Formats: sequence, C-alpha cells, structure tokens
Amino acid sequence: MKISVVGTGYVGLVTGTCFAETGVTVTCVDVDQEKISLLKACKSPIYEPGLDDMIQRNVSKNRLFFTTSLTESLLDADAVFIAVGTPPDEDGSADLSYVLEVAAGIGRQMDRYMVIVTKSTVPIGTAAKVEAAVRKELLARNIDIEFDVASNPEFLKEGSAIQDFLKPDRIVCGISSERAEKTLNRLYKPFVLNGHPIIFMDIASAEMTKYAANSMLATRISFMNDIANLCEIVGADVDKVRLGIGSDSRIGNKFLYPGAGYGGSCFPKDVKALIRTAAQNGYPLRVLKAVEEVNDDQKKRMFTKISTHFNHQLKGLRFAIWGLAFKPNTDDMREAPSLVLIQQLREAGAQVTAYDPVAMTETQRRIGDQIRYADDPYEALIDADALILMTEWPEFRVPRYRIMEKLLKNSVVFDGRNIFEPDEMAENGFSYYGIGRLPKKS
Repeated sequence: MKISVVGTGYVGLVTGTCFAETGVTVTCVDVDQEKISLLKACKSPIYEPGLDDMIQRNVSKNRLFFTTSLTESLLDADAVFIAVGTPPDEDGSADLSYVLEVAAGIGRQMDRYMVIVTKSTVPIGTAAKVEAAVRKELLARNIDIEFDVASNPEFLKEGSAIQDFLKPDRIVCGISSERAEKTLNRLYKPFVLNGHPIIFMDIASAEMTKYAANSMLATRISFMNDIANLCEIVGADVDKVRLGIGSDSRIGNKFLYPGAGYGGSCFPKDVKALIRTAAQNGYPLRVLKAVEEVNDDQKKRMFTKISTHFNHQLKGLRFAIWGLAFKPNTDDMREAPSLVLIQQLREAGAQVTAYDPVAMTETQRRIGDQIRYADDPYEALIDADALILMTEWPEFRVPRYRIMEKLLKNSVVFDGRNIFEPDEMAENGFSYYGIGRLPKKS
C-alpha cells in the first residue's frame, strides 16, 4: 500500500514512520522546507525516544520519503492522512484553517479514489467540512472522482508514542462506507496482532471519542489536584489516598497523580475545544469548566508555597528548577507549568537557573535569556535558595543529598511531582514541600 501523511509534526511524523515500519510506502509532506531537509537527512525535528533510528531505517529501505509537494505525495496513494495543527482560536475553538487548506489541496490534485483521513484532533463535524472542501475543488475542475472521508483520532503519549502506535490499546476509525473500512482495516491489521481491537464507528462518534478521552484524563488529574489541596488543609496524605482509591477496580490507578498542573499540546487545547463545541450547541459542560479552572489554579500553587515559605520576600533570591518540559521524555513546552512558575518568580524579583535534559533549547526559544540554563542539575543548585522540581525525569529520582546540601544556600525542596519521599528528605536535612503532603521540616 501507499499513503501520504500531510504534516510532519508530532502526530504526522510518528504516524508516517510507524506505518513505514510495517512495509507501507509512506510520503510525508510539509510546507516547511527546513523541516523537510532535516528529515531527508534522517534527523527528527521533534524529540521522541527511538524516532530518529526508525526514520533512518525506513528511509534506507525506500519506504519513507519526505517532500514539500502535495502533488508528489498523492501519486498512487490509497489514503492520505491529514495531520496538521489545529491550534486554539481566541475563543477556545479549534482552528481548522490548516486542515481545510489541505483538504482543498487534495481536491485540486487527486486523480483516483482514496480515503482522506483526519488524523488531527478536530471537532465534531469536521469530516463534513473536509468533504465539502474536496468536492468544491473537484467541481471547479469539472471532474467526478470517488473518495471517502474518515476520522482516525490518535491516542499517542509523548515520550512513548512509538510503542503506543505499534502496540495500541485500541484503534478508533470513523467511517461511512465499507470501502473506507476495508482500506483502514488493511492498513492497521499489523498493529492489532496483540488482540486489541480496531473499533469502527460513525464519523461523529470517532471525532467525539478523542475529545472525550483526553477530557476524562484531564478530569482525573484536576480531581486529584483538588483532593491533594484539601489533603494539605485537613492533614491527610494524598499518596495514601491515591493508593486507597486506585486499588478500586472501578477507578483504577492511572492518571491519579497530583502535581503542578497538566500541560502539553493535547489536554489544555482539547478541553477548551470541547467546552467551546458544547457552548456552540447550547449545552454548558460544567464539569469540564471546573477541570480547566482547577488546572489554571494548580499551576500557581507552587509559587504560593514558595512565597509563603520565604515570607513573601522573594526579591533577590535565586531558585533552581529541575525540569522544564510539561512531562518527561519530551521537549514539549506547550502549556508547561514551569513557564507559569518562572513568570511568577521573575515578576517577584527572583532569579532562576534551570536544568532539563532535553527542553532547554525549546525553553530558550520561547522565553530567551530570562533565566540561566545549567549544563547539569547540580550546577543549577549553586547558591540557590531552594530547589524546585517541576518535571519527573528519571535522573532526578535518586538525588545526591550531600552534594545538594553543599551547593544550596538553603536546604529547601519544593517537589511539584511528588517524586521524593518526605521522611527521607527530612532525614537528610531538607525542608520539604510536596503536593497534598504535609510539609516536612529538617
């Protein structure tokens, strides 16, 4: 089979490369010449463990190609996946301009039947807009070519996207014809040998599934953050509460970790878009509005803890931050809680030195030299008044306490991801503040 993937961002690049891994001939398209040149040199423009090696392997076997020409990519293609960005508009709704621009381009270039698949996260009703955009261009060309539009939402987690694609929990496909179902079933058959299903459904339900899934996960995070904040007030330990409720099979233990708030490219954007979709249809999603409100507040709680400890006198103080990315194994800084904290600390007159294994370049691209960037985590601690952990990278989990104590001006640790043990921190001479845990004094 031969397919085209339009968009070489996170979703498009992982999708195209993983399809190529099964023997499908894949051409990835992007308007960014610099990005395409990088990919032709087998270098990924995004950080995802294992992706560079997989790109190189499939390029060398002539299964994976990169181009800026949509026309070139559509030659003999059985399907084309639209995986371009859908950034939020000012009102929170998803911006479909890039998706519909690609759809129009397909209509201007296609010369045979194909399945046009929306892989981007798009609101309910987008497939109909894609179909209308394609038909408009075919009508302008005065030709009649059969095609189908399908919805195939992605469920990839940054940092483990390749394994998520190769060994998925499920694959959701929204279709409107048996011909489209047959094409997608053939493409995805190699990925469901683990017994997990391809779930075929109507297109509107598939479009809703993506938003509902991310919104449910965001809800669990905000719920646990709310509970964690209450735990601090009443003297409970949120880690024990999490274990207690997570052992209930009806609840499960995933996404029950409190922290400094969720970020990234999916949860914030998708929650906003679903709230907006509901409002456009006259139905207020009250639970999701609360989810968003709790998350916005949670991103500010670390600063409150820090400011309270230092008696609201932060001017001239220096803080070390471990971790900048919104989660480990990615350099994604979109909606990262660390950015909110950095802004608050800077506005309070404090200085910041940060270390992140992969996200410092992206951070500097976003905020420049507002902060200092350290070459390793312990360099960041030199003369710092406190350590603030914002991303739970594995290399931070077993810190060298003696070195920390020597380098820090004050032995104070603010743990925004609860990766340290409060008792152990206190035993080693540190004042410790976590999320939903009682402060531990050395």
